[in-house]
Amino acid sequence: MEQSMNNDFKHQPICLSIGGSDSCGGAGIQADLRMFEAFSTQGRCAITALTAQSHQRIYRIEPVSLAQLDAELHAAFDAYDIAAIKTGMLLDAEHIATISACLDLYHRHKPLIIDPVMVSTSGRPLLDIGAIETLKHTLIKHATLLTPNLSEAAIFLGRDIDDIVEDTAALTIQLGCAVLLKGGHSDGDICTDVLCEKSGDVALFAHPKQAWNQEQLHGTGCRLASAIAANIALGKSLHDACDISITYLQRQ
Repeated sequence: MEQSMNNDFKHQPICLSIGGSDSCGGAGIQADLRMFEAFSTQGRCAITALTAQSHQRIYRIEPVSLAQLDAELHAAFDAYDIAAIKTGMLLDAEHIATISACLDLYHRHKPLIIDPVMVSTSGRPLLDIGAIETLKHTLIKHATLLTPNLSEAAIFLGRDIDDIVEDTAALTIQLGCAVLLKGGHSDGDICTDVLCEKSGDVALFAHPKQAWNQEQLHGTGCRLASAIAANIALGKSLHDACDISITYLQRQ
């Protein structure tokens, strides 16, 4: 039995999470690694920053040096066949450029899921505003999927979200990648997430809005994006990966 389990583990696809370490474990790298394991994939990570935080607030952020981040990325890519990549908190243009250069060298053709973490749930900025253009012209240009919430989507569009379907399609055209617009911050009892693929195909995923407390809400964006990455690594289509991942999180 143990030998069989070891063989199963060896054949699991490997997913790489690039983002911040969450000291309370609810979001960031820690949440991503749990999602990878939940979907029977192996997790690896490259850390952009250390944080001191609870589910209520972030007390301190310590950026990882660019040399350390570069070494972490090279260590992962040199040793493992990475099947899918997920990014979270990227901090600034310099960290984004370091990641982009490494992906150019190794894995530009691999699935890349970007959770554009801009502001924490408690309101603390997690991405320099000047880094957004760098993100657009480097990582997003090659992304398989971008997973913004409503406020992040508004920043990319430069205006408020008026129609979630039309605005998701507008983002896909503007950024050149598929977009899953998360509707969790919308009003009402029903949450609708909208997927627009590069082909223009649109799918809506509607579900009752959960009565989650602040601790349960902490890291939901991280978990969704990493679950999608894991399902794509397992060979699921983008639509099915989103559907499976959204359904999974709603049952937690």
